[in-house]
Amino acid sequence: MPKVAQAHLDARRQQILDAARARFASHGFARTSIADIVTESGLSNGAIYRYFTSKEELVIAVCEQASGAFPTALTVEAVNGFLEHVRVLARGTGHARLVVQIYAEAAVNPALAAIVQQQLAAMRAAVADLIPDRQNADAAQIAEAFVAVCSGYGEQLAIRGDLDPAPFTSAVMAILKG
Repeated sequence: MPKVAQAHLDARRQQILDAARARFASHGFARTSIADIVTESGLSNGAIYRYFTSKEELVIAVCEQASGAFPTALTVEAVNGFLEHVRVLARGTGHARLVVQIYAEAAVNPALAAIVQQQLAAMRAAVADLIPDRQNADAAQIAEAFVAVCSGYGEQLAIRGDLDPAPFTSAVMAILKG
């Protein structure tokens, strides 16, 4: 029997994750079944269960594939560009709705909470690293507020729809100026 290439296996796994992400974003975790993901992916039950033993595993795997996009500088242009990227993802893929659902699920799922906490800590650390000439305590507090405002923008996109990032950029810049 011929061996299946790793690239093919990786592509199938990604196909399943993409289908799960789309379905979770449009219908939520509670209203998505494995059968829905089978339909969305165009694969069989067996194909899904080859990679994931449960819906919870799928939720965790989707969360682990968080977007790595983050500003590389703390300038108006970079922050606005980052928030505009978040806006584009919200419009195009329902990413903001997905993130809100992940946060809600993380409140009751310790495994998911651990992943979200690690991701938020990495975001705060990335921001703190970009803050020049600040004491560590100040940088940590500024980073905490920066992440909170950006997360709030995502939540607002999920609930209110398309929003101009300009007021959120202004708020972040005010926080950065201290």
